[in-house]
Amino acid sequence: MHIDFHDQTNTVPEDFVDMLQRLLVFAAKKEGISNEAEVSVSFVDNNEIHELNRNYRQQDKPTDVISFAMQEMVEGELNVVGDDMPLTLGDIVISVDRAKEQAEDYNHSFERELGFLTVHGFLHLLGYDHMNEEDEAQMFQKQEEILDEFGLAR
Repeated sequence: MHIDFHDQTNTVPEDFVDMLQRLLVFAAKKEGISNEAEVSVSFVDNNEIHELNRNYRQQDKPTDVISFAMQEMVEGELNVVGDDMPLTLGDIVISVDRAKEQAEDYNHSFERELGFLTVHGFLHLLGYDHMNEEDEAQMFQKQEEILDEFGLAR
């Protein structure tokens, strides 16, 4: 899997980026995603994610993670167009400020919070959502399974 990382904050340690790379590859394998898939992960501050949240989700506040999927789901499966092209899943944008705040609030490491937000954003790219209780339970169970098996348990 090809993953591009962009740290606009210059605050995410390189070893954390390496861990997130391995985590996304692990999650992709668990979800049956091709090695040819592409994902972009950007680390931003609260001001940047606030602007994105306002402009794209009409939520005038910062958030922790936003995903911009390039594929759509059709009957529970990714609708892949063009088998000869790499599968571009989309972009994950993570607020480093919020990740640090939430790590403290939830009493776990910054590394674990970045892992959680990365997996959360990745699952959104694959069509998982939490708009109702049933979907939320499925998505959060999937997140915990991936994080636990990878070694980032709470």
